[in-house]
Formats: sequence, C-alpha cells, structure tokens
Amino acid sequence: MSELTFDYVIIGAGTAGCLLANRLSANATKRVLLIEAGRKDDYHWIHIPVGYLYCIGNSRTDWQYFTEPDDGLNGRRLRYPRGKVLGGSSSINGMIYMRGQARDYDNWAKLTNDDSWRWSNVVPYFKMHEDHYKGGDGMHGARGLASELLPPNGSEYQRILRHRQAGAEWRIDKQRLQWDILDAFAAAAQQAGIPATDDFNRGDNEGVSYFEVNQKNGWRWNTAKAFLRPTCYARPNFEMWTAAQVTKLLVTPQPEDGALRCTGVQVWDGKELVSVQCTGEVILSAGSIGTPQILQLSGIGSREVLQQHGIPVVHELSGVGENLQDHLQIRSVYKIKSPNGKDISLNTKAKSIWGKTKMVAEYAFKQTGPLSMAPSQLGAFTRSSPNQQYPNIQYHVQPLSLDAFGEPLHDFPAFTASVCNLNPTSRGHVHLKSGNFKDAPNIVTNYLSTEYDRQIAIESLRMTRKIVAQSALAAFQTEEYKPGSQFQTDEELVDLARDIATTIFHPVGTAKMGLLQDKLSVVDSRLKVHGINGLRIVDASVMPVITSGNTNSPVLMMAEKASEWIAEEKYRNN
Repeated sequence: MSELTFDYVIIGAGTAGCLLANRLSANATKRVLLIEAGRKDDYHWIHIPVGYLYCIGNSRTDWQYFTEPDDGLNGRRLRYPRGKVLGGSSSINGMIYMRGQARDYDNWAKLTNDDSWRWSNVVPYFKMHEDHYKGGDGMHGARGLASELLPPNGSEYQRILRHRQAGAEWRIDKQRLQWDILDAFAAAAQQAGIPATDDFNRGDNEGVSYFEVNQKNGWRWNTAKAFLRPTCYARPNFEMWTAAQVTKLLVTPQPEDGALRCTGVQVWDGKELVSVQCTGEVILSAGSIGTPQILQLSGIGSREVLQQHGIPVVHELSGVGENLQDHLQIRSVYKIKSPNGKDISLNTKAKSIWGKTKMVAEYAFKQTGPLSMAPSQLGAFTRSSPNQQYPNIQYHVQPLSLDAFGEPLHDFPAFTASVCNLNPTSRGHVHLKSGNFKDAPNIVTNYLSTEYDRQIAIESLRMTRKIVAQSALAAFQTEEYKPGSQFQTDEELVDLARDIATTIFHPVGTAKMGLLQDKLSVVDSRLKVHGINGLRIVDASVMPVITSGNTNSPVLMMAEKASEWIAEEKYRNN
C-alpha cells in the first residue's frame, strides 16, 4: 500500500463508488482511493448475463446476508443478496435499466426542500452517463451526444470532464432474445387494459414491454467496466484496494471549534488494520446494508443500538439503520402447454442435454438466447385498482419457474409473473449484531406489516389472474400452480402472499436524506452527514422513499450529482 493520505476516500466500489471514482479522479491534482471489501470482477459468471444464478449466494461475489425471521412472511427468513465484488450489486443484479417515475423525485424535492431533486432537474444527470442503443434525444443520452452538463465555458470541473471526454459510459441495450409466452403475456396485459410502451424511462412508466438492460453485445455491463476500466486504471492519482474491508470511520473534534470531522478510515486488509487519512471528503458508498453498519461501528447512530454493543457514542443520529424499504415480489407460477410442440419455457429447454448444448452454442457464437437473459425479461407497470392515481405495481415476467433462486427449475413448462408493490409503507431496520466488523448485521424487513401493503398484495394477485385470464394466453392452456386457484378470499390471498413472497433485491433508505428537523434523517439534501464535516453518503441508503422501479440506475444518477457537488465545493473552497 502506498502513502496513506488522499484527497478523497470512497468506501465501496459498487454502483455509486465506481462512478464517483471516475469523476473525482478526472482531476489529476486530487489523489483518490477506492476501497472494496470484495475481490476483482474476474469471475466468468459475472459477465455472462444468466450467471447471476451462480453469483447470488456465492461468497466469491455476494455478502450472503439473510434477513431475520419475519412475521409478515409467516416467520420465514430470506436470502438478501448484496454484491461483494468490483461493481457491487451491478455485478450480480438483474441488469434492468429503470429510472422510476417523475413523482418519485418530485416527492424527494418536497421532503428535502431542495428542487435539485425534481424530475426535470435529475434527468440531465441520468443522461450524462447513458449510452442508449437507440441514440440520444431529450430524455436519453448516447455516445457522441454532448451533455448539457458539460457546456464549453463551464466550471473547472466541467472543463476537466470535457477534456477527459467523460460521459456515455453506461450502456443500455435491447435484449437479445424473444419468447412466445412473453409475447402472449404482453398481449394479454394489453387486453386487460395495460397499454404497450416502448420506453419505461420518460417519467411515466405505465405500460408493458420487454425491459431494456445494462448489457453490451450480450455481456453484462457492470459499473467496473463502465467507469473503472481502463479509464481509472490509467490515472496515476487513482488507487484501488480490493479485499479490504473498512472497519470504522475516523471522526475527531477539530481543535479550532470542536466540530466533528471525518479525517479518514480504518481498514482491515486481511492481515492488519491500516489507518488512511483523508484531507478532503470520505464518501460512504457501501449500500443500504453496509453503510449503516459502518456508521454504527464508528459510533454514529442510535445511542440505544450503540450501547447494546459497548460502542462509545461519537455522534448520535437516531435514523441510522432505520427506514429500511424494499420491493416485495409475489411470484405466481402458471403451468402451460405448447400450442405447436416447440419448447415454450426455459424449464423444458434446459432439461435436456441437447437443449443445453444449443443454448451454450448460441451464446458462444452469437451472444444471444437464454444465456443472455436477464433474470426478468418482460415488464409491466399498472395500477392495482382503479382508485390508484399512479401505476403502483410492477411485473417481472419470466419464461421459467422455480421454488426460489438457487433451486432447480421445475420439470414442467411454466412461466412466472412476479408482481411487487412499488410504494410499500412497511419499514424495517438494519442494526448491528455485534461490535465485530466481520459479523453481518441484523436485517429486519417487517414486510406486509401495514394494512395498505396487505391490501395491495391482494389486489396484485387478483390483477395477475385478470391478465392470465385474457384470450391472448388461451392457446397455452394456463393452469395456476402457485398460489393456486382454489384460494380466493382476501384472507387466503394475504396468507399466501406471506408464504410465497420474496425480496426483489431493492433495499433502500437506511441513511435517509431529509431536513434536520426530521429525526430519522441522516444526511442533508447534498448528502452530507448531519453534524460531521468531511463525510458524505452516496448510495441507495439515502433515498428517503423508494423509487417506483428497479433501484440501480437511480443510484448512478445520485452519484453523478454528488460528484459534481463534491468537486465544485472543493474548487470554491480553494
């Protein structure tokens, strides 16, 4: 390890951390250290899209968290995957490119009293790093299209990024596959009143379509490829440590005024503890589970939680680890029959040696077909009932079925229609299990703990049945395998939801941004930790309310904004 003083220290080389490292190291006068607890992303299954099946639950790439038993799930515990590898969860996630709805960001602006979070003001930050396969327009960015964030006569930060030709690193591609059963489900959704759409990402994502994905030529495109290689690796002012876990933040009172300042971090490199000093900002991007854990290990959090584990209180912030939100998916499985003798489900296609050989050959030569599949291929956003003002549920539809991720495919042809409540009101928390940084924290989800969430679960299952009952699916002779058509009452459907629902891997909110008078807020609207100078949080934990869709892309947008704020403030202070 080199000289241990840096201008910026970024904790976590995940979705946010990789972009932050790219933007902040663009200034050659600033030394940037990126610290990742996991290893390099050189495991082959990371890059083959279907390889998520071999990355989730694998200590090579996953923190392997589990939730605590949840009353809302009839006492079940869930596997809770989080990426522990370069690229973080962008290396093991579903690759779906989704911004959410305009109302999400307008609500953030209202909650934080900061219009910079309004939809119209965040769109340019999405566009800045986008490389959309259709090309750029007023709502999307693409390679070769100048970003409005980088005007010719802009700030020093903007001029540096222009000089570095920054932008358009994040590839968004069309999926390289097609399934008859998914086309039929899309037609059935339209018959049920859900309009077709060709773009989920213009502020109103209502409609049905194949998802767009973060792939490039049929390979997963994670944030390590997009923002670190080769760009950052070639910069002498950039340094990266892998297999290095931050054990705590170094926070000290300043002699001139007693104000708290984060001056560095303590890191376990596998052999010894190393202290790193930071003259600028420490940026915590360890995710919605890792970030509150590191804060609490550092004595920042609820006094009650800290004292349970004998950790001295450095700075009391009662919201650390609270406000956990997630999208809970209810996975309905339907058996189907082929109307023409063809393989209509991955269940049967992957069952035979010949089928597997064909799939491997197709991917090897063309990077198309089932091995290029994201976990979910077809999506739909709609209202669970007519009294909903906005689309409030999302479908992830797959031409396969299994009991749970990691389990084998069923031995009969089937598809899965997974539906989630986009705006859950249930709240959980992440608290330390012990004062040892090697111990995973307690993750308490409290799914379906509100009457509202239970009602949306009922309506969601009924909406799934309404779609499947349409004539467009009649040729497939659908049969409800799970939860089972014999269950009809509200009480039965809620109890079944508790039995079959699982996470869709979107934990957010455990270090929420908000006004100082909000007792649960941890950071301000510029993502600075309340009461501690030199410390910022940039990851999904700062979302005050979960977005209406997959959460990876909004985190990149937040990192884009934060990079600008951090750099511009540094220039002004100089």
